[in-house]
Amino acid sequence: MKRSPLLGSELRAISGLSTLYAIRMLGLFMILPVLTLYSEHLAHATPVLIGLALGAYGLTQALLQVPFGMLSDRIGRKSVIAFGLLLLLIGSVIAANATSIYGVILGRCLQGSGAVSGVIMALLADRTREEVRTSAMAVIGMSIGVSIGTSMVIGPVLAHRFGLAGVFWSTALMAALGMLVLWRLIPKAPERSHKDVGMDMHQLRNILARTDLLRLDLSIFALHAILTALFVVLPLKLIALGIASESHGWVYLPIMASAFVAMTPLIIIAEKRRKMRPIFIGTVVLLVPVLSGMFALPDHSRGLIALLWLFFVAFNLLEATLPSMVSKLAPAGGKGTALSLYSTSQFLGTTVGGSVGGLIAGAFGTDAIFLFAALVALGWLGCIWRMPSPRYLSSEIVPLGQQRGDTQQLLERLLAIRGVADAMIVKEEGVAYLKIDRDHFDAESLEAALRPTAA
Repeated sequence: MKRSPLLGSELRAISGLSTLYAIRMLGLFMILPVLTLYSEHLAHATPVLIGLALGAYGLTQALLQVPFGMLSDRIGRKSVIAFGLLLLLIGSVIAANATSIYGVILGRCLQGSGAVSGVIMALLADRTREEVRTSAMAVIGMSIGVSIGTSMVIGPVLAHRFGLAGVFWSTALMAALGMLVLWRLIPKAPERSHKDVGMDMHQLRNILARTDLLRLDLSIFALHAILTALFVVLPLKLIALGIASESHGWVYLPIMASAFVAMTPLIIIAEKRRKMRPIFIGTVVLLVPVLSGMFALPDHSRGLIALLWLFFVAFNLLEATLPSMVSKLAPAGGKGTALSLYSTSQFLGTTVGGSVGGLIAGAFGTDAIFLFAALVALGWLGCIWRMPSPRYLSSEIVPLGQQRGDTQQLLERLLAIRGVADAMIVKEEGVAYLKIDRDHFDAESLEAALRPTAA
C-alpha cells in the first residue's frame, strides 16, 4: 500500500499520453471562443446552426466512446487511437475548407468521431502499475484543464491572424503531431485489460441504478451544456464592450489563470478537510446568481468580466472535483464504467448546450441564453440538493498471488477486513479490486487474507 516511484516506462507513458490528450482537447476547444465571430463568411450561418456546429462534436464523441473502447480490446489501443486522430485530422481539413456552415458541422462531427479519450485512459492503465495509476490519471486530468484554458487564449489569436480556417488547420496540425507522439513516445500496450478503466457492460445496470452517480452524470452534463451555450453569446458581448476580436484571448488569459489560482485552495479544502459536498453544492449555488446576473446586466456593462471570472472559478472547480467524486462513489472494479458514463454525459451536454443555445438565440435573442443557463443551473441545484456526502474511499487493486481459495470465501474474508467497504475479485486478471477507508484500514489483515495458506 506504499507509494511507489514511477518507473521509466511509466513516466514515458504518462508524459506521452497526457501530451496526446492535451493536444486533442486543445484542438477541439479552440473553436469555442471564435466560431460565433468568424462565421460571417459561411453560407447559411444562423445562430441555430452556429450553436449546432459548436456542440456537434459532442454527439459523435458520446456515441462512439464505448464502441472505440471495445474495438481497442480486440485490435490494440495504439491502432484505434491512431484511427481516432486520423478522423480528427480529416474532420479539421473538411471544416477548414468549408464554405457553408453545413460543412463546418460535418467537419465537427468527424472531429468528434475520433472518440478515443477512453482508449487513451485504457492505454495509460495498461502501461502503469496499480499503485501509481491514480496519480497517473490525475496528470491526465490536469492536462485537460490546462488545454481548455489555453484554447480560450490561442483560439482568438489564431482566428484573428489566419481566420476561422486557420483554427481548423491548426487542429489538423495538432492531430498530425499527436500521431507522431503516439508512435514515437508511447510504448505499446501489453496484452492485458483492467476492470477499473473502460466500459464493462456487465456492470452497466448496477451503475445506472446508483442515484448518487447519476447525479454526478447530470452535473457534468449541465456544466458543459452551460459552457457551450454561453459561447454562442459571450464573443458578441465582448465585442459590444468595445473589445476587438483579436484581443479576446488576452481577456480570457487573466480570467482563466486567476480563476485557476482562486479555485485551488477550495480543492484542497474539499479533499483534505473532507468538505466535498458543501463545496460542490455551494459552487452550483454560486452559478445561479452569476448566470442570472449576466442576464440582468445592462448592455455594455463591464460587470460581465467580473461575472465571467466567477463563472470560470466555479467551472474549473467543478471540472476538477466531479471526476474525483465519481471515483470515490464508484463500486469496486466499477470505476471505469462509472467514468465512461460520466464522459458520455459530458459530451451530450456539449451537444445539447450548443444546439439549444443556438435555438434560443435565434428565437429570443442572445441575452436569453444567459437566462437559459441560469435555469439549467437552478434545475441542477434542485437535483443535487439532497445528495448525501460521499464516503472518502480509495480504490486499491491487490494481486491475488498464489491465492487459490474459493472465490466466494475469499470475497467474504476481504469484506470482513476493517476498512474494506467493497470488494470485487477478478480471477482472470489475478487481482482483487477494493474500496477502502484509509483511516480505518487494516493492512495486516489484508496480507493475511491473501496468503496461500488462507485458502
